[in-house]
Amino acid sequence: MTYKAQIPYGAYWSTPFARWQGSLAHLHAIEFGAWVARRELERRKIPGEVFDHGVLGFSVPQRHSFFGLPWFTGLAGLPRVGGPTVMQACATGVRTILAATQEIEAGMAQTSLAVACDRTSNGPHLYYPAPQGPGGTGANEDWVLGNFGCDPLGGHSMVQTAENVAAKHGLTTAQQHEVVLRREAQYRAATADGAAFLKRFMTLPFEVPSANFKKVVATMAGDEGINQSTPEGLAKLKPVVAGGTVTFGGQTHPADGHAGMIVTTPERARELASNPKIAVRLHGFGQARAALAFMPEAPVPAAARALQQAGRTVRQMDAIKTHNPFAVNDLVFAKELGCEITKMNNYGCSLVWGHPQAPMGIRAVIELIEELALRGGGWGLFSGCAAGDTAMAVVLEVGDA
Repeated sequence: MTYKAQIPYGAYWSTPFARWQGSLAHLHAIEFGAWVARRELERRKIPGEVFDHGVLGFSVPQRHSFFGLPWFTGLAGLPRVGGPTVMQACATGVRTILAATQEIEAGMAQTSLAVACDRTSNGPHLYYPAPQGPGGTGANEDWVLGNFGCDPLGGHSMVQTAENVAAKHGLTTAQQHEVVLRREAQYRAATADGAAFLKRFMTLPFEVPSANFKKVVATMAGDEGINQSTPEGLAKLKPVVAGGTVTFGGQTHPADGHAGMIVTTPERARELASNPKIAVRLHGFGQARAALAFMPEAPVPAAARALQQAGRTVRQMDAIKTHNPFAVNDLVFAKELGCEITKMNNYGCSLVWGHPQAPMGIRAVIELIEELALRGGGWGLFSGCAAGDTAMAVVLEVGDA
């Protein structure tokens, strides 16, 4: 299948991602995302008048986030652009791309702005009133840490889902650490030559604004908080769960950041592309849900469904990217789909550059596009899991316009 909607080549961006409580921790995620989007559109000389739709994704509420996409676009200088706000944990990025694509396919819009932002730093602490409860005392939760630590359906933590999958498939700590070392080496290719790969879609050095966006308070050379692992260092780590296999070295870190892209008609894509000779075509989307507490397995059936819709096999993919909050994810994905694990996730992945949840998927898709462009074109697959044992996947093609 080929969707009518396309992604204009180069009409996308991502901020560097910062490990939580780092250089972006003071910024309201929606205000920051809108501030970045406005500047990135200006850099690309893309006028606000072309947009007639938008989709905002986030997974960590911020003050006033009730107003969602209309607030974001208003701040970004697009006061007449409306649309939905979506939340699907770590699958939110691909979900926003699909929502924008569906709007184009339905003929309800011509050009959509798909954006996602999250700040895991300083997550909200919520109180839910219960006036009929004992003493009128309500319930409370820590939105970020509480939900990382407890799936309300099973009472288990995120890391326990990785342990469940590792046990089922016989995956060892040593195997997970091998994946970590390989992924970090692949990411170093993105930072080589003055971060040439990252600069294909990321404004670097990145000037971090103050909370009121009136001055620059820091400068980021690239992603912040990246681990520099060694075999010896990883070998010293103990599993997080007693008797388990997953160490802190075998999983990603929470982070803050923003990413966005344009989805539009083929005609408008040629107008907005930085190189109109390159087309980015969408061929398939997939979603799936694994068994309770087996989250790292979910990307496998999601990818299979996206490939089926695209009429392709995984062996016909020239590049594959995954969201891998745990190294376990990639081990299972490669095993079940028959991929070469060492060739997946060239130039980086969320296992290395972090986990700001909603924007993570958009950035991964952007990196997939750029990897294919460097190859001279080809087919690519991205698939990633999300809280609730769900996953989203997308198949796209970079080729001749």
